[in-house]
Amino acid sequence: MHLHVYSYLNSVNCHRIFVCYQKKCIGYNLYGLIIQTAVTLHECSLTIVRKQCMELNATRPDPVVPPVEITLYYESLCPGCRAFLTEQLFPTWTLLKDIMNVNLVPFGNAKKLPEENSFSCQHGEPECYASMVEACVLHAANHAAFPVIYCMESSADVLKSAKPVSQHNSEPTLLPLTTIESCTRGELGHRLMHQNAVKTQALKPAHTHVPWITFNGVRPSQSRAFALIVIYRGIKPPVCTGALKKLDRSFC
Repeated sequence: MHLHVYSYLNSVNCHRIFVCYQKKCIGYNLYGLIIQTAVTLHECSLTIVRKQCMELNATRPDPVVPPVEITLYYESLCPGCRAFLTEQLFPTWTLLKDIMNVNLVPFGNAKKLPEENSFSCQHGEPECYASMVEACVLHAANHAAFPVIYCMESSADVLKSAKPVSQHNSEPTLLPLTTIESCTRGELGHRLMHQNAVKTQALKPAHTHVPWITFNGVRPSQSRAFALIVIYRGIKPPVCTGALKKLDRSFC
């Protein structure tokens, strides 16, 4: 017995399964009801084309299913945080940005001191300043901030890279260097750091190390990549099945 099964999505996202058996192609919807019958295998071969349509549709976000909210709590000069952000999180985001939103919270194991607007950071004063710079970048650039943060964290010197990154940003009007400098020197930078401290200290369970990541506000029990695929309830993009996707731009 030769049995071939193909799956595809039609234009209204109705999932169908075509079973080719004994020179007949019988279509079923999700509820097992017969919706189409053909007398030749030619119709069955057309389902391969329809399957390609499914893969094309899967690259687009499902408007009904919200993206997974991924939040990274990290320190700007922590080697492990930098490696995770640049080697795992950012490459994943470039492939799956349609189904995931990334929220960055630079603070980590820093401590708020009794003195007003004062913090103590695990990697010293340079990290406190670098984290504030990144907090200001996130505030000023909003959705365009992640590539900027990536370029800073992937450079040899996070702080020294802030100026050239701002100058070479693909949309420099979104991130003028004077805006970032004004933020770090004024009340706004300290207020943003305070907000990050509150967010970090409110974690339940409390973070025990950095990088610390949550999916929709919950610490995943599975591996991070597997958790993303499991949590997202929409159509999985082709890359989730091992399909290759070429990146056609440089971010830095």
